[in-house]
Amino acid sequence: MQTHLNATASSCAAPIGIFDSGLGGLSVLRAVRAHLPAEQIVYVADSRYAPYGQRDDDFIADRTLAIGEWLVAQGAKALVVACNTATAQSIALVRERLSIPLVGVEPGIKPAALISKSRVAGVLATQVTLRSARFQALVERHAADLRVLCQPGHGLVEAVERCDVSSPALVELLRGYVEPMLDAGADTLVLGCTHYPFLDTAIRSIVGERMTLVDTSVAIARQLERVLDQHGLRAQPASPGDGRMAEGASARFCSTSDGAHLRTLAAALLGIDAQVECVSIPSRRTRELEADAA
Repeated sequence: MQTHLNATASSCAAPIGIFDSGLGGLSVLRAVRAHLPAEQIVYVADSRYAPYGQRDDDFIADRTLAIGEWLVAQGAKALVVACNTATAQSIALVRERLSIPLVGVEPGIKPAALISKSRVAGVLATQVTLRSARFQALVERHAADLRVLCQPGHGLVEAVERCDVSSPALVELLRGYVEPMLDAGADTLVLGCTHYPFLDTAIRSIVGERMTLVDTSVAIARQLERVLDQHGLRAQPASPGDGRMAEGASARFCSTSDGAHLRTLAAALLGIDAQVECVSIPSRRTRELEADAA
């Protein structure tokens, strides 16, 4: 990986790429915009092939690398893989292959271990994340004295992708996932997918104040700040000290699908009317899919 220690002013002004299988990474984008308001952002939602949680490992790695390479071609100076599934399965491979710094995401096992008083914590994540060696290593490293209850969030990513964050059917689905954790004594719930912070209100309607919810998006933004500083790539505001740091910073939204849901959720979450570009990012596995369909 290149170190970029002699970064130029133009490279500092280059955008950060943020990538997710779909819309969940908007929770990370929100945190990055709040923490690093001078940064330009290119967000890619691979919604045509979401959710990744039910895809095989090779497919996830293939798409993560293809989108990373596309963002490099768009001039990105750093990449945030804002998808727990893609991070867990493929970030080591992608980090070796790309020429820019990468930041991944991972379930907040460490903060859960620090927070939990009952020493029982639930983890809601995709099946791919829960079965990954990276996740198992996290538990072994940070939660030796913690009982960790792992629950695959089947159907939750799909609900968020269709902008359903509060329907009665969704609440019942969530109830089936979190009430057994409460019954087992869990006082902490790790939201182990970047889609799941959108479900905060629905989860709260079930658990009330009996659980602390752990969302790692702010920690990701801080780690990105550290990486940018380490490589001399952090953008500087146009007029330091005048309180207008966010002016001029922008986000470019791209989707491999039609972009309608991305625009809807960007309006709901970020309060902006996003113009979404529909982009084609072919890869080895998607070419195979299209060949088989033909």
